[in-house]
Amino acid sequence: MADGTVAALVVSEVFGPTLQGEGPSAGQAAAFVRLGRCNLACTWCDTPYTWDWERHDPADELTTMAVTGVLARLDAMGVDLLVVTGGEPLLQQRHLPPLLEGAKARGWTVELETAGTVPPTAAVDLVDRFNVSPKLAGSGMAFERRYKPDVLRAFQATGRAVFKFVAAGPSDLDEVDAMVAECGLEHVWVMPEGVDGPTLLERMQALAPHVVARRWNLTPRLHVLLWGDQRGI
Repeated sequence: MADGTVAALVVSEVFGPTLQGEGPSAGQAAAFVRLGRCNLACTWCDTPYTWDWERHDPADELTTMAVTGVLARLDAMGVDLLVVTGGEPLLQQRHLPPLLEGAKARGWTVELETAGTVPPTAAVDLVDRFNVSPKLAGSGMAFERRYKPDVLRAFQATGRAVFKFVAAGPSDLDEVDAMVAECGLEHVWVMPEGVDGPTLLERMQALAPHVVARRWNLTPRLHVLLWGDQRGI
């Protein structure tokens, strides 16, 4: 950086090569940078070690890493899709440009996963796709905390967002309908909630006809189907 400060991020884990498990890029070889901290506390969160300090120790779970070190680890993975996830990565978005610039210089595609409660700024203009996952009532979060219509509209306006809703069953889709209509969302994906293969398959089968009827898209959690609820894969 111009002032001599070393660009750094608060990182939970860097892992890969693996497969993107969700959304439009499911099945593609990818590398992941999982950032620490979150502004939500969803009951079914599968990465509580990034934010839940009652159950996890941040001194063990989070590391401040220089972006140069992150890029060096990614270089060794030999893949051209980078997924920046969390936690909520947009809590650190003002520190993301050096990572995104490094990715673009290497010709990588960059996806960023977000809950859609923090608006994007110019700091993340180099992101190719925002995978925006607004939380439903089943997350256990208060409505006002988890649903930010103006933020969702801001992502829609980028022309680079898809909207991925975690649903336990068909009844959850009425809430998705309401959000999609109010915010004018396009490119809607529905993903079953679950951390084991049998649960995911059962819920996907229940959701599928209702998703098709709405002309939305259904995504698995491919990594869970392949490897179960394992961390860092």
